[in-house]
Amino acid sequence: MAAAKPGKADGMGNPQLGGERRPPYRLNRSDVVALTFSLSPEFDQTLTIQPDGYVALKDATAVLAQGLTLDEFRLAVQRAYAGYLHDPQVAVALKEFEHPYFVAGGEVGRPGKYELRADTTVLEAVEIAGGFTHEAKHSQVLLFRRVNNDLVEARVFNLKRMLREKSLGEVVQLQPGDLVFVPQNSISKVERFLSKPSLSMYMNSTQF
Repeated sequence: MAAAKPGKADGMGNPQLGGERRPPYRLNRSDVVALTFSLSPEFDQTLTIQPDGYVALKDATAVLAQGLTLDEFRLAVQRAYAGYLHDPQVAVALKEFEHPYFVAGGEVGRPGKYELRADTTVLEAVEIAGGFTHEAKHSQVLLFRRVNNDLVEARVFNLKRMLREKSLGEVVQLQPGDLVFVPQNSISKVERFLSKPSLSMYMNSTQF
């Protein structure tokens, strides 16, 4: 059990069952992990990763967990207890995790956050979110993809043309955490890379 991007999981939403080509799971905020100490069971504990990405260990210093694979987190816990226990032996189990999701906003029937259960294209994401409204700008659908905690990549898709020409092979598959935005009016210029706060001009960036 372990991580590449927060929330990465297989099509059934279980990061423990991914195939060989799946990157290992990386811990995210609100994930719940259980620590089991084989030689010191009094230190066994179940922890929730806090909003700042850390977990508060029993009788030890806090450890950053967000973004780590389970094995990386296990090693971090061992280091944290090295001053308290002689050769600490700990196992880590993922108990709860956030399922992969995407966010749809703007001129769609039901804006909101949706679970990403299988391979889903931008067009399928719009359909899941209730389809286009009458005011939707079909020719300029935006896909925002997180690069890191501060930077977001933006791509524009002319779904109107793709539907007319039946060239839907050009529509990319979503990745966990993607944000699909359907504007009402034309957007004159979209930067390829945006700072995360810049998303506020489109929708509430705290959802991303």
